[in-house]
Amino acid sequence: MDNMLELAKQILDECGGKICKNCLGRKLSKSIEGSNNIERAEKVSGELGIDLTGSDCAVCDNLFDKLDDGLYKKIDDKINELEVEFDTFLVGSKISKDIQIRDEELSSKFNLGVETIKKEVNRLIGLGIWEIYDKEAEFESQDIVFNVDLIGEPKVRIQINPLYVEGRYNKWKRGIPQTKWPCSKCKGRGCEECNYTGKQYPESVEELISEHFLKLTKGREAKFHGAGREDIDVLMLGPGRPFVLEIKEPKIRKLDLPTLEDEINRINEGKTSYHDLHVCERKRKAEIKQSSPDTYKVYNALVKCDGAFDKDKLDEITELDEIHQQTPLRVLRRRADKVRVKHVLDLSYEIIDDTSFNMRIKTEGGLYIKELISGDDGRSQPNISDILGIKAICEQLDVIEVSEK
Repeated sequence: MDNMLELAKQILDECGGKICKNCLGRKLSKSIEGSNNIERAEKVSGELGIDLTGSDCAVCDNLFDKLDDGLYKKIDDKINELEVEFDTFLVGSKISKDIQIRDEELSSKFNLGVETIKKEVNRLIGLGIWEIYDKEAEFESQDIVFNVDLIGEPKVRIQINPLYVEGRYNKWKRGIPQTKWPCSKCKGRGCEECNYTGKQYPESVEELISEHFLKLTKGREAKFHGAGREDIDVLMLGPGRPFVLEIKEPKIRKLDLPTLEDEINRINEGKTSYHDLHVCERKRKAEIKQSSPDTYKVYNALVKCDGAFDKDKLDEITELDEIHQQTPLRVLRRRADKVRVKHVLDLSYEIIDDTSFNMRIKTEGGLYIKELISGDDGRSQPNISDILGIKAICEQLDVIEVSEK
């Protein structure tokens, strides 16, 4: 106790006797037990026979006096103004640099490895919010962040973090892109050619689900993240393609997802459907886009040839393995021009007539099936056209399966 009292005297002398209970208690938090800094300061001041009540603080300029009922009313007003729903939160604060410097210099002078003033302020505000709303502070992933500016008159801003919903989708109708496609002429601004919609196509897999989520969550914007994508003229069949829908600034987070899923699928019957909708963490947005050696895709392709093909050569295509594909000409304007090495994992066929056959093919993700068939002017090697010795094209393509990421 004597050592602690001596340290307290030195801190008081350094501050000219002007220090509040919060600051003194914080500086002594490693030296004296107590449930909070106020209690620690009162123990010390009692031993020293001094009264710190109402003292002007040379460290924080009485910053802690701003953490009063008025501040929590501003927090409540902001919550009600935004009509925001939350279960978890985090607090951030803005404090004068001068105050932070004085706080750090005092700790440094006496070699005190204690909590900074900013951390204490955030913790105390968070404790107050927990007591009022019975919501949990969460440091890793939270629904909202209270940003409290304590320079001058306190101001409160609420940052609403995104809501992430994971699922799988099927596309039952050709001509629907995965995401919103801006008009090629006006680049999304709206023109006569796109009927002033700003879109190349009237609807997308993204829009057919996001409009319902935006309406219910009162979110500002939605962004669709798919595990790859199929061409606009390709169906997505089987169990569906994994995706994450990111809702930005959702005011409502509690959703009956099974009921919403049924409603969305009923409205979009014959076009798209969405399955296994569930809330996920932010990291899933990146995870579903990452390909590993174990991921694969299965396709069904209708192959059409310029003339009759040699049926004996069809067996050769089942032996396809390593494929070297230079970026296809049709996507060269938006993809880096480089050679990608992918593998065919399995291939089978069923003859339809002398010039066409169905092909079921399992590949590593990222292999271009249309170019594997056509050869893409020699940019895909080996290719089915060269093997058959006749020009072949993919007349129709369906994705049957996309493996889990």
